[in-house]
Amino acid sequence: MISLSPQTRIYVFPEHVDFRNGLDGLVALAKLKTRDDPFSGALFVFRNRGRTAIKAVAYDGQGFWLFMKRLSEGRFLHWPQSAANEAHVRLLARELSVLLWNGDPTHARMREDWKKLAP
Repeated sequence: MISLSPQTRIYVFPEHVDFRNGLDGLVALAKLKTRDDPFSGALFVFRNRGRTAIKAVAYDGQGFWLFMKRLSEGRFLHWPQSAANEAHVRLLARELSVLLWNGDPTHARMREDWKKLAP
Protein backbone atom coordinates (compact mmCIF):
# COMPACT_ATOMS: atom_id res chain seq x y z
CA MET A 1 0.00 0.00 0.00
CA ILE A 2 1.18 3.52 -0.68
CA SER A 3 1.14 6.10 2.08
CA LEU A 4 2.28 9.68 1.82
CA SER A 5 4.14 11.17 4.73
CA PRO A 6 5.77 14.58 5.09
CA GLN A 7 9.07 12.87 4.20
CA THR A 8 7.83 11.46 0.87
CA ARG A 9 9.66 12.91 -2.11
CA ILE A 10 7.09 14.00 -4.67
CA TYR A 11 8.18 15.08 -8.13
CA VAL A 12 5.61 16.82 -10.35
CA PHE A 13 6.48 17.35 -14.00
CA PRO A 14 5.26 20.71 -15.40
CA GLU A 15 5.31 19.59 -19.04
CA HIS A 16 2.72 17.19 -20.40
CA VAL A 17 3.68 13.64 -21.32
CA ASP A 18 2.25 11.23 -23.84
CA PHE A 19 -0.24 9.10 -21.91
CA ARG A 20 0.28 6.22 -24.32
CA ASN A 21 3.37 5.65 -22.15
CA GLY A 22 2.76 2.82 -19.76
CA LEU A 23 4.44 2.07 -16.48
CA ASP A 24 7.88 1.33 -17.93
CA GLY A 25 7.89 4.47 -20.08
CA LEU A 26 6.93 6.71 -17.17
CA VAL A 27 9.52 5.13 -14.86
CA ALA A 28 12.23 5.68 -17.50
CA LEU A 29 11.09 9.29 -17.96
CA ALA A 30 11.14 9.89 -14.20
CA LYS A 31 14.65 8.47 -13.89
CA LEU A 32 15.89 10.57 -16.82
CA LYS A 33 14.37 13.87 -15.65
CA THR A 34 15.05 13.64 -11.90
CA ARG A 35 18.22 11.55 -11.71
CA ASP A 36 16.57 9.95 -8.67
CA ASP A 37 16.24 6.20 -8.31
CA PRO A 38 12.65 5.15 -9.14
CA PHE A 39 13.08 2.27 -6.68
CA SER A 40 13.61 4.72 -3.79
CA GLY A 41 9.92 5.14 -2.97
CA ALA A 42 9.52 8.61 -4.47
CA LEU A 43 6.25 9.51 -6.19
CA PHE A 44 6.41 10.82 -9.76
CA VAL A 45 3.36 12.74 -11.05
CA PHE A 46 2.63 13.48 -14.72
CA ARG A 47 -0.22 15.21 -16.61
CA ASN A 48 -1.64 14.83 -20.09
CA ARG A 49 -1.73 17.53 -22.76
CA GLY A 50 -5.33 18.52 -22.12
CA ARG A 51 -4.83 18.78 -18.34
CA THR A 52 -7.75 16.42 -17.80
CA ALA A 53 -5.79 13.48 -16.37
CA ILE A 54 -2.91 12.69 -14.05
CA LYS A 55 -0.74 9.59 -13.83
CA ALA A 56 1.54 8.86 -10.87
CA VAL A 57 4.16 6.15 -10.39
CA ALA A 58 5.65 4.87 -7.12
CA TYR A 59 7.61 1.83 -5.93
CA ASP A 60 6.51 0.17 -2.67
CA GLY A 61 9.33 -2.34 -2.14
CA GLN A 62 7.72 -5.20 -4.10
CA GLY A 63 6.68 -3.53 -7.32
CA PHE A 64 5.53 -0.37 -9.02
CA TRP A 65 2.13 1.26 -8.60
CA LEU A 66 0.56 3.18 -11.46
CA PHE A 67 -2.19 5.60 -10.43
CA MET A 68 -4.44 7.54 -12.75
CA LYS A 69 -7.07 10.19 -12.16
CA ARG A 70 -9.20 11.60 -14.96
CA LEU A 71 -11.56 14.47 -14.25
CA SER A 72 -15.18 13.91 -15.26
CA GLU A 73 -15.39 17.57 -16.26
CA GLY A 74 -13.03 20.54 -16.32
CA ARG A 75 -9.24 20.64 -16.25
CA PHE A 76 -6.45 20.78 -13.71
CA LEU A 77 -6.07 24.56 -13.74
CA HIS A 78 -3.32 25.06 -11.15
CA TRP A 79 -0.54 22.79 -12.36
CA PRO A 80 2.85 23.69 -10.79
CA GLN A 81 5.35 25.48 -13.01
CA SER A 82 9.08 25.06 -12.62
CA ALA A 83 11.50 27.88 -12.03
CA ALA A 84 14.45 28.32 -14.39
CA ASN A 85 13.35 25.55 -16.76
CA GLU A 86 13.75 22.76 -14.23
CA ALA A 87 12.45 19.39 -15.40
CA HIS A 88 10.35 18.88 -12.24
CA VAL A 89 8.85 20.60 -9.22
CA ARG A 90 9.04 19.19 -5.69
CA LEU A 91 5.78 19.20 -3.73
CA LEU A 92 4.89 18.33 -0.17
CA ALA A 93 2.33 15.59 0.48
CA ARG A 94 -0.27 18.11 1.64
CA GLU A 95 0.27 20.20 -1.51
CA LEU A 96 -0.26 17.12 -3.69
CA SER A 97 -3.52 16.45 -1.86
CA VAL A 98 -4.76 19.94 -2.73
CA LEU A 99 -3.58 19.55 -6.34
CA LEU A 100 -5.44 16.23 -6.74
CA TRP A 101 -8.65 17.98 -5.71
CA ASN A 102 -7.97 20.53 -8.49
CA GLY A 103 -6.97 23.23 -6.02
CA ASP A 104 -4.06 25.63 -6.04
CA PRO A 105 -1.40 24.50 -3.52
CA THR A 106 0.30 27.91 -3.59
CA HIS A 107 -2.83 29.65 -2.28
CA ALA A 108 -4.01 27.00 0.18
CA ARG A 109 -3.80 28.11 3.78
CA MET A 110 -1.75 25.43 5.54
CA ARG A 111 0.48 25.44 8.55
CA GLU A 112 4.16 24.55 8.34
CA ASP A 113 5.11 20.88 8.67
CA TRP A 114 7.47 21.48 11.56
CA LYS A 115 7.08 23.73 14.54
CA LYS A 116 10.00 24.81 16.72
CA LEU A 117 9.58 23.71 20.33
CA ALA A 118 10.54 26.00 23.18
CA PRO A 119 13.37 24.68 25.39
